[in-house]
Amino acid sequence: MAQSIVQVRNLYKSFSRGAEEIKVLQNLNLDVAEAEFLTLMGPSGSGKTTLLNLIAGLDQPTSGSILVGDHVISDMSESQLARWRTRNVGFIFQFYYLLPVLTAYENVELPLLLLPMSSSERKKQVLRALDLVGLLDRLRHRPGQLSGGQQQRVGIARAIVTDPTLIVADEPTGDLDSRSASEVLTILNLLREQLNKTIIMVTHDPHAAERSQRILQLEKGRLVLDSAAQPLEVQPAAPSLGVTAHVHRA
Repeated sequence: MAQSIVQVRNLYKSFSRGAEEIKVLQNLNLDVAEAEFLTLMGPSGSGKTTLLNLIAGLDQPTSGSILVGDHVISDMSESQLARWRTRNVGFIFQFYYLLPVLTAYENVELPLLLLPMSSSERKKQVLRALDLVGLLDRLRHRPGQLSGGQQQRVGIARAIVTDPTLIVADEPTGDLDSRSASEVLTILNLLREQLNKTIIMVTHDPHAAERSQRILQLEKGRLVLDSAAQPLEVQPAAPSLGVTAHVHRA
């Protein structure tokens, strides 16, 4: 078995609503192997997006620990998490979140502007990322000139341009037709196979989930099923981007 790159131990997350405490995640333990494509599923309110956000360093747990690579991110301050995310996490969203006034090239370049890189180094990284997703011929197009599938591929290029340790995807196919969704999932698998990327995806779509290696089912803040193993007993309370993948160019 590959070495774990994400280790979650005794994780609890709760929110306050007035005087009421809302328990979102309860005593959760999880290991994600390096270069694994993992899907989180479950009904609304099950805690899957909260878990994704905690692993990505967008939120902090109430208690418990989260280790990503060599970093105990559950012990970091908000400013430390912000710096860590810039270098270590690539984000893919359902609705792309591309800036409409910028070209595909400029949207992909944005994360690199936060890093100490020369313009020539940035250009090299951006072109590699756009080549990987099959959009070199669209680099001067703005989002309004691209299809939904192409916009999501720009979003993927933006997520990988910093060569992150971890890629997190929140409903990445939720706004796409079946053909574009299939292309996006093909690219995600190529990132795992060719670039050794670890991918954690949240989805409601069982067809999308089946394209991953492993599916975890959450209910009421607990892991209840692991497709790579047996039903879980519910407890009480890489290489550079120089590798080019060939994808269909819509």
